[in-house]
Amino acid sequence: MDHDQKMGDLVAFFKVLGEPNRLRIVGLLTQREHTVEQLGAALGVGVSTVSHHLTRLARAGLVTSRSESYYSLYSLKTDALSDMAKTLLAQAQPERPEGEEKLSDYDRKVLATFTTSDGRIKTFPMQERKFRVLLRHVLQSFTHGVRYPEKRVNEILSKYNEDTARLRRWLVDFGYMAREGGGGKYWRVEEK
Repeated sequence: MDHDQKMGDLVAFFKVLGEPNRLRIVGLLTQREHTVEQLGAALGVGVSTVSHHLTRLARAGLVTSRSESYYSLYSLKTDALSDMAKTLLAQAQPERPEGEEKLSDYDRKVLATFTTSDGRIKTFPMQERKFRVLLRHVLQSFTHGVRYPEKRVNEILSKYNEDTARLRRWLVDFGYMAREGGGGKYWRVEEK
């Protein structure tokens, strides 16, 4: 399923649930099966209104029914809700910076511990190995072969942490970046 179709499905899903009575019906069906009459009584609306809402919910794949004696019992398709929640969460995931998909489990764990969901550094670790993971994370924002003025380096680093001087100094000290003397240009060092 392509991105546009997934987005279309999400929009349709939320349109169906955007009507208050339909949302109440879903809430009631999370508890147990109901007949149209039981739902109408619980909502204080007519049977035809409930039937209309159930039809819309069924078309969206959220409700199913089964016959029992003279009645149809309606239930919620929890797997459909679960699938939609997974789709929604997948759409909400921020794009990973280039190269992040190549991270080791250790690097992912360090980043999860010391950065926010948007990649900002919360705190600096004491262990050098963990700190290097954060420096490599920051380094992804710099392009090989480009020379950056210190002001631009600070702008980029401020997206990660307000202590830009510390990050700038350590990127150089740990050999990830080089610089010209006297506050000149900075550049990313080729990896060995």
